[in-house]
Amino acid sequence: MVFRPGDRITIAAGGQGARLMILGGATLSGPRYIWWNFVASSKDHIEEAKAEWRAEDWGKGRFDLPIDDRDEHIPLR
Repeated sequence: MVFRPGDRITIAAGGQGARLMILGGATLSGPRYIWWNFVASSKDHIEEAKAEWRAEDWGKGRFDLPIDDRDEHIPLR
């Protein structure tokens, strides 16, 4: 989501509470492309990320998973 100065927002947690992370900063320049969990400044960068995720080469490229959780990752189809 993108909030602008003056936007009014309301946040409510359920009965078990919630964790919320808010990031701020200047607006990114140029378009952004979104595919699944990947966000990039070009469609080529998205394709590169998809190829690296498919390779499942954890810890050797841009992606890593906890060592004890690598067998349960969500494969890219």
